[in-house]
Amino acid sequence: MKLGLLTAAFPTLTLEEVSTWASANGFETIEIAVWPASGGVARRYAGTAHIDVESLEQATADRIVGELAVKGLSISALAYYPNPLSSDPAESDAAFTHLRKVIRAAKMLGVPTVGTFAGRDKNTSLDENFERFGALFPDLVHFAGDLGVRVAIENCPMIFSGDEWPGGNNIAYSPANWRRMFETIPDENFGLNFDPSHLVWQFIDLPRAVHEFGDRIFHVHAKDLEVRREGLYEHGVMSAGVGWQVPRLCGLGEVDWSAFFGALDAVGYDYVVSVEHEDRDFEGSVEAVQRGFTIARDNLLPFVRR
Repeated sequence: MKLGLLTAAFPTLTLEEVSTWASANGFETIEIAVWPASGGVARRYAGTAHIDVESLEQATADRIVGELAVKGLSISALAYYPNPLSSDPAESDAAFTHLRKVIRAAKMLGVPTVGTFAGRDKNTSLDENFERFGALFPDLVHFAGDLGVRVAIENCPMIFSGDEWPGGNNIAYSPANWRRMFETIPDENFGLNFDPSHLVWQFIDLPRAVHEFGDRIFHVHAKDLEVRREGLYEHGVMSAGVGWQVPRLCGLGEVDWSAFFGALDAVGYDYVVSVEHEDRDFEGSVEAVQRGFTIARDNLLPFVRR
């Protein structure tokens, strides 16, 4: 396996600056954030555009890949996490339109995987959301498949705040829903960007999930999760984690990394583990974010390099 990082936590740095730091600090890959360069996204850790996929041309793509290779880096995935199933037609259309541009960019860059969300209309039923998923997503996955690109859905429920209540903004949060997605779209280029932290607070057996869906795990996000017991006592599980589940850097939460990597090994996963930094304790400056990444690096290296 290789250790990488997701660039979204460095919105003020250029790709050159991020890649130079990543290379010098023991990372082998980068997962590049590619939200629309025009901006407009206010969500935390969203909106970063380290490559403008709308204007990307093959010569520029070749130059980017070459410059990263000189630093000993490759691109593990392109990252764009909108809400394609939003109840707002304009938001939904914009998400699918940009996703196609991201997929085209992945082809030009020789990147095998695009990471994204399935999305959800938080105010309607799961069945209604799956009806829209079945109507809208197959064409996107087929489009990606024709270009030799895999679509990897992250398993984040997207229910961290009041504006995501009550249903969250992503249907891809549980094994039952993953099975349903893959029954709807059985294409071999459709799978998961697997983040173990989201299973911890849902009390879902992490190694079992890896074993069941191992052939669908295309990419791995490395993020930890702390359950704040006082908040859990106050709000209970009916709050869907709001008030007591806290994203942390790897090694600072409750993910059993030994069991997780053991399961990945058992199913033959041998690609990238990409650190996703969403830890508020290591924010406020570029230096603080960098320190957070190095903490995660140090905790993961014993499992990645054996």
